[in-house]
Amino acid sequence: MAMNVTNQQSKSSRPLIEFAPLLLFFLTNYFAGIFWGTSILILATIISLGLIWHLDRRIPMVAALGCVAVAFFGGLTLIFEDEFFIKIKPTVISGLMAMVIFAAQMLGRQPMKFLLGKQISLTTKGWNYLSIVWITMFVVTALANEIAWRTLSTDAWVSFKAFGLTGISLIFAVISVPIMTKFSEKTE
Repeated sequence: MAMNVTNQQSKSSRPLIEFAPLLLFFLTNYFAGIFWGTSILILATIISLGLIWHLDRRIPMVAALGCVAVAFFGGLTLIFEDEFFIKIKPTVISGLMAMVIFAAQMLGRQPMKFLLGKQISLTTKGWNYLSIVWITMFVVTALANEIAWRTLSTDAWVSFKAFGLTGISLIFAVISVPIMTKFSEKTE
């Protein structure tokens, strides 16, 4: 019973734990600027990963890769005192993710099954469709961020990163639901 309550707490608090670093980045940038915001983003992301580990006793690969990317690009931002690095992080990471998923698909692999196979079970056709949705999401995210960081002020870009890129992800998550429902291995 205690394990079940802990699992339910973990699942219900997970979105807050994952979104908190981005919200703290947004708020800290607003009050103290991009460099303090970046410092808080790095620290909060590491703490968030620690909390996920504490609750689940595992760290999802996507969260781990995200933490590494934040630490790397955020670290470069702080070392060189240049906001360019944190601004290009979404473009670089999204572009790389799109290319990796696309290349794996072309090689006959199931990259989405590798990333999400423990959470959901889909048919091969479902994994292929989900890969297409995710490739599209990453390309849209990379292009949107590229346009945003080049045309917006730093404060406006931080708002876009916190809410615009999150909105793009939510839209594609909603698009993914019918695919996951239709091609669930449990329905066939």
